[in-house]
Amino acid sequence: MEQITTWLSENALDWGIQIAIAIAIFIVGKLVARMISNLIEKAMRRSKTDDMLVGFIGNIIYGILLVAVVLAALDTLGVNVTSLLAILGAAGLAVGLALKDSLGNFAAGVMIIIFRPFKIGDFITAGGTSGVVDEIGLFSTMMHTGDNQRVIVPNSSIIGGNIINTSALPTRRVDLVFGISYNDNIGQARDIVLAVMAADERILKDPAPAVAVGELADSSVNLNVRPWVNTGDYWPVRADLLETIKVKFDDAGISIPYPQQDVYMHEVKSEA
Repeated sequence: MEQITTWLSENALDWGIQIAIAIAIFIVGKLVARMISNLIEKAMRRSKTDDMLVGFIGNIIYGILLVAVVLAALDTLGVNVTSLLAILGAAGLAVGLALKDSLGNFAAGVMIIIFRPFKIGDFITAGGTSGVVDEIGLFSTMMHTGDNQRVIVPNSSIIGGNIINTSALPTRRVDLVFGISYNDNIGQARDIVLAVMAADERILKDPAPAVAVGELADSSVNLNVRPWVNTGDYWPVRADLLETIKVKFDDAGISIPYPQQDVYMHEVKSEA
């Protein structure tokens, strides 16, 4: 007991100094870590980075710096930091392997937020789904389809394939094909189509709409009809053109051929 008392009296001052230094390192380091993370968040906001990503990255940076501060404080107290780092590394590897799919979705979510291939409200085709984007999360993107179904798509599925953003550009071209009979007048059919498109105010004058023979098919002469419209008018204009041109062709006596098959039957008389 006397030896313990002697040892404590000889080392109490050193231990007190080490503990005080460790506490000071922790307090000052924590303040510096918060300052650094706040500066990074401000810089990201000035560059108009998504608020959700700003907060998430800011918290990650603060957490990493705080771990470094704690390790520095423990090292001051004589704790074997190398062994502790090895344990933390092994634990991190195990967690990473267990959550590899989630981490992949998170990395894809960060890429989507940074590079912005689409935004909320855009109509896209990605991850095997077509729909309007409702929400972009760090792990998944939520969309609703044309028949108002909610679809949740993992971000890794979106980044791992092609992304078609229908809403990205202000104008779109409507691609239609009308087949007429070989006996019909191509010039007359072209004039009818051009007149229908000229009468529709939603069809843009520049670029000018085009009508051209696209193919001499087996049973029809196919006309390619290519008007340009504002992106929001694409589907209404397409539907109206199909109906109006069909009606105008009928009025002018221009037929739209369809595949036909003639079946001939003959009776085989059996010999009596």
